[in-house]
Amino acid sequence: MKEQYDVVIIGGGPGGYAAALYCVRAGLDTLVLEKLSAGGQMATTTQVDNYPGFDEGIDGFELAEKMQRGAERFGAVTEYAEVTALDLNASPKRITTSAGTVLAKAVILATGASPRLLGVPNEEAMRGHGVSYCATCDGMFFRNKTVVVAGGGNSAAEDALALSKICKKVYLVHRRDTLRATQSYLAPLQKASNLEFVWNKQIDRLLVDNQQLTGIGMTDRVTGETSELSCDGLFVAVGRVPDTALVKEQVALDEQGYIIADETTRTSVPGVFVVGDARTKPMRQIITAAADGATASKFVEEYLQSLE
Repeated sequence: MKEQYDVVIIGGGPGGYAAALYCVRAGLDTLVLEKLSAGGQMATTTQVDNYPGFDEGIDGFELAEKMQRGAERFGAVTEYAEVTALDLNASPKRITTSAGTVLAKAVILATGASPRLLGVPNEEAMRGHGVSYCATCDGMFFRNKTVVVAGGGNSAAEDALALSKICKKVYLVHRRDTLRATQSYLAPLQKASNLEFVWNKQIDRLLVDNQQLTGIGMTDRVTGETSELSCDGLFVAVGRVPDTALVKEQVALDEQGYIIADETTRTSVPGVFVVGDARTKPMRQIITAAADGATASKFVEEYLQSLE
């Protein structure tokens, strides 16, 4: 790792490596900082079927490695290190990591966001074995099967509607007696003949057989009674947590903690850009993160030219 680069990208997911590919091909000295392994959340997905170019789908970890190698083929550098501090208002910008300090003329934040967990026992272990956090990504695995959507906000409503079109039965389980989702979702949900609301229920256990989800256990929040519901899949839609703690005092965030940026990917700090799931945006998918990365490179180039 050199002392200074034209652009440092924090995060090695699809947004980060797409940005790296475009930046290095534009002749910019580019470093990607990744604390674990390439791919971010994508790397935990066993089958990606909604990224163009792979007609039979592809393992998320394999796709991540391909993205990394593609950027490094043109000269991008990857350093596996955790970023511990940032000074984005300095000139050049200062990034402190577990492997040392590096300076950058421009920074692209690709730190991502994580699904909020239900917090039930064995939840992490059952991810990919019946428990999912993305209906768009995994819904087709449950075609003509019975699924549960946990949540009561817009994301849960959207997931339930999408799944009702491909699944035999959809249960929308919410711990209250009304949805928090906007009213525009209510009529379509009520019209879906294979969708059933389950009110005032807290999911507190997973039913498992041979490492595969077979149902959920619930407790009624009003009566305290417990019950079980058989299902093939559980889609958790109780919110996401953006990984933006390091920058919350330096760039503008929305009330959920996402970094505010429009389609230019520019943040409130000159020379700092954000791509992927950490950005305010209507849809968070691999392809939209990669598109952000390509877009960011254009505006990074413009910013660096303004410094000359």
